[in-house]
Amino acid sequence: MLVSGTAAPSPPAPLPRAEGAAISPRHRAVIGLVGGPGSGKSTITARLIDTLNASGIPTAAIPMDGFHMRHAKLEALGLTAQKGAPQTFEAQAFAEFLTHAKTATQAISGPIYTRDIEDVTDNGYTIAPETQVLIVEGNYLLLDTPPWHHVRPLLDMAVYLDIPRETVRARLLTRHAEHGLFSPDHIVRHVEQVDLPNYDLVSDTGRHADLVISIQ
Repeated sequence: MLVSGTAAPSPPAPLPRAEGAAISPRHRAVIGLVGGPGSGKSTITARLIDTLNASGIPTAAIPMDGFHMRHAKLEALGLTAQKGAPQTFEAQAFAEFLTHAKTATQAISGPIYTRDIEDVTDNGYTIAPETQVLIVEGNYLLLDTPPWHHVRPLLDMAVYLDIPRETVRARLLTRHAEHGLFSPDHIVRHVEQVDLPNYDLVSDTGRHADLVISIQ
């Protein structure tokens, strides 16, 4: 495993605090774990949380995938075939939630993406008031196009996972087949036409990270 550091560029102006967010001098540390689809973000996030919690540092995760557009909305917009691309997420709502989570003094709940139904589930996790560190994991945390550009200024540190493209392709083919919801042809088509182009897009954002971890 190779590790390298890169300097982050000057970020755009932060997103205004979400309406109703608690005003508090406390600022939770927010670490962004970034990588393309199939790069292992969720697995590494879970291990980091276990390690930090065991060390007495209350830590919670915020998965970007919980802000997928609901499938019914994708169908209404004609975006079903593009599911997983940047335009199929509620990016503004994600940035507002993260803004709130940084300083919230009460427990707050967030959505998750449930793969066995391929849709969003509300209240999938709770961030406790005592939480000191938030690990945000997702593909598009470093995109500099609106409205995604609001996310990078909310991260105190951004770590990019650099995984070989063919490794990612193999993982994605397996992942999409796990729950038996799609035909083999659909899976291959989605990986080649959606997931891998998204991987390429995310790869180009690694230069905005504070730290790049290359896993061979």
